[in-house]
Amino acid sequence: MKNFSTWLLVLFMGMFWVFRIIVALMSEISTDFPFTPLNQQMEIILLFVVLLCMILIVKRKIVGALIYLLAYGMYFGVDLLNSVNLILKSEEAIGLNTYTNTFISLIGMVIPIAVLFDLLLDKNRKNNPRDKKTDWFYKNENFDRKMDERADKNNYRTM
Repeated sequence: MKNFSTWLLVLFMGMFWVFRIIVALMSEISTDFPFTPLNQQMEIILLFVVLLCMILIVKRKIVGALIYLLAYGMYFGVDLLNSVNLILKSEEAIGLNTYTNTFISLIGMVIPIAVLFDLLLDKNRKNNPRDKKTDWFYKNENFDRKMDERADKNNYRTM
């Protein structure tokens, strides 16, 4: 992970993951909390899937970003569409819980999309990326040969 953007996205993923742990824990112990999980059992399964995806994304695997987007798309995407339709079509006053869950669902969809774009647009994502800062020394056999030939030509007289 050489890009600053990848470090930031993984940091946001981690913060959102910890936030979802807190939401699941508060719901499990029946504490009054402004955010509620959409589905408690699915939330716990999703926490473990996201942990695996975070490891894959740190290792720069595109599969991790795809699984992350698919899991959050199925969980938050459906709720986001339903909530937006409810907000647009409703003529009555809508509670604060609906708006907060819509906002969290929006964040839950933006982060995976940003991670996927970050991995797709990164050119150094390969297993053996080329680093121009060090390859001239470590992967340059011509440089080694040139240094060896120059060392052989130095015939100093010792007297």
